[in-house]
Amino acid sequence: MTATVIHSARLVSSGSDVADAWVRFDDGLVSATGTGSSWTDAEVVVDATQIAGPGAILSPGFIDIHGHGGAGASYDEGVEAIRTARALHRAHGTTRAVLSLVTASLDDLARRASEIADLTEADPEILGSHLEGPFLDPGHQGAHEPSLLRAPIAADVQRLLDAGRGTVRQVTIAPELPGGIDAIRSVVAAGAAAAVGHTDADAAMAAAAFDAGATILTHAFNAMRGIHHRAPGPVLAAAADRRVVLEAIADNVHLDPHVIKLVFDAAPDRVALVTDAMAAAGSADGHYDLGAVKVTVSDGVARTDDTGSIAGSTLTQDVALQRAVQAGVPLAAAIRALTETPAAAIGAGDRVGRLDTGMLGDAVLLDAQLRVHRVWVGGRAAA
Repeated sequence: MTATVIHSARLVSSGSDVADAWVRFDDGLVSATGTGSSWTDAEVVVDATQIAGPGAILSPGFIDIHGHGGAGASYDEGVEAIRTARALHRAHGTTRAVLSLVTASLDDLARRASEIADLTEADPEILGSHLEGPFLDPGHQGAHEPSLLRAPIAADVQRLLDAGRGTVRQVTIAPELPGGIDAIRSVVAAGAAAAVGHTDADAAMAAAAFDAGATILTHAFNAMRGIHHRAPGPVLAAAADRRVVLEAIADNVHLDPHVIKLVFDAAPDRVALVTDAMAAAGSADGHYDLGAVKVTVSDGVARTDDTGSIAGSTLTQDVALQRAVQAGVPLAAAIRALTETPAAAIGAGDRVGRLDTGMLGDAVLLDAQLRVHRVWVGGRAAA
């Protein structure tokens, strides 16, 4: 494989920010890093400032652990739709992704989890699946079809995990449902991350879920109880628990900019910036299907036709980075929330999320305005 050196960049990785840095890729991996002109020649040499201008920034590849599609295609629609949506998000810096599935029948979810398992084996950019339903609270269904929601019966949970053949990375569960705590234990025992979300849980119930092994809060603040001074709810329970990562959708719709900053302040180094993007990301306003739910997108905001609930986003991760920094989040913290933190949250932190020697050669070159200029996946420039 061709050796590549990217030099003269501001390297932001692992919470550090290094000026005039370089990174070398060999055989798809990061083989060396340094500063100044200490790099040795390679077949491909990239001057970051020539491509992205003064202040060019090199980041690890972004990792989205919660997204549903883009470019007019949904991850629920099969392999070709997945490839279409992935191409859109890759161009915006997302080098690896977990594919989120909305609530459907058990038969459909099992089939889709199996298809993603096949794709995960064939395409290393796919990290596995996220089952956002059907084990959700009907009172906080968001854009999930309420008639398909169900309590997490042990056999149903196991069926979906088995269908994924070890590639189910995350399962969102409302822990207050009958069998919810046991389901969390089953998910964790299978090697996946259990997430609390679409829930009516109070702080005590959320804490019980975290004690049972749940380690993610699905899109914090959305589809759950908010913070009240006498009823702190699941967000503060998660923020107080060092074991828990809080997903945040930094699109200024799901979260006000002040709340974006609040999440980072309350849970430093434990925020994962996710898109929750649906098919309209990178596409036009109009009418879309999100699983069994009809959605209309207007001015880039997706809402269900029946209840008017927010129905995912039209966000890409580069824009999430821009919004977080505009909200006052330090650049290194915002990039960590797109890279190292989500990778660790789904058990992939040993391979991706950092530009350290031995890690996969996934990188994003941004200009000083945080716009993407080039993307590398496994040491190769992405098409």
